[in-house]
Amino acid sequence: MLGPVILAASRSDRMRRLISAAPVTKQVVDRFIPGETVDEIVPIIKDLSDRGLELTMDVVGEDITRPDQAAAARDAYLALIDRLKELELGERAEMSVKLSMFGQALEGGHELALANVRPVVEAAAAIGTTVTLDAEDHTTLDSMFAIHEELRRDFPQTGCVIQAYLFRTEADARRLAAAGSRVRLVKGAYKEPAEVAYQQKHEIDKAYVRILKVLMEGAGYPMIGSHDPRLISISQELARRAGRKLDEYEFQMLYGIRSDEHLRLAAEGHRMRVYTAYGTDWYGYFMRRLAEKPANLRFFARSIVSKG
Repeated sequence: MLGPVILAASRSDRMRRLISAAPVTKQVVDRFIPGETVDEIVPIIKDLSDRGLELTMDVVGEDITRPDQAAAARDAYLALIDRLKELELGERAEMSVKLSMFGQALEGGHELALANVRPVVEAAAAIGTTVTLDAEDHTTLDSMFAIHEELRRDFPQTGCVIQAYLFRTEADARRLAAAGSRVRLVKGAYKEPAEVAYQQKHEIDKAYVRILKVLMEGAGYPMIGSHDPRLISISQELARRAGRKLDEYEFQMLYGIRSDEHLRLAAEGHRMRVYTAYGTDWYGYFMRRLAEKPANLRFFARSIVSKG
């Protein structure tokens, strides 16, 4: 039951200051966020690509309070795309974006986020890659899906994320599982009320399988966002039953978690994409990684004890 506590802490300025000031924090954060700048992340991109892995890149940061910060987030993604173009790695690395970074929560945020994300989607398409819109808390989803639909009119390869713990998601999956769509399914990593989301792990796991079955049997391209060995095995069986070839779906896992499994799946011929985050505003992202899996929290706690 620590997950909800950690998620609450992710919104606490006091906890942000305490954790950020801990001497061991940077060492542990580096496990999940291997760099702060484009220059620092380039060797990671090259290394993962050389190992036969694909990437989805996330510039971390969600606490946007001014339009100029949203514009800066847009520019950070454009700078990343420029580097990918120089490296000729556009086809190996896509982008993951949170619309909160592009000003979604500000006044006139829906239009502002759309205006900021569109040039990123255009630039990504120009180098042969694409963008996936990350899901955030349930209050933002109608806006995210509307922006997704708008972007797909000109850039049909634009993807989106759905979260298995939300009651609404099975219906969203049926709507999205259409030809040309790209949909990443994750369990969900925000603190959501019982009125809108399953609270127990076994309920979320069952929902995940139901929704993945919808995606596998649909006409779109499923992206399986999970580190759970049981769900990975079930995913493979659902793909087999649906008659999907290995290049008709993909697995996605976070940088720093189950890295050996990344390589195993790639060696078996699966498309394996590593979700790789970088940037200075890492706190919210890091805390959700701790909340998602008790092993991550134990790793952090052991590091603090060993360095204490």
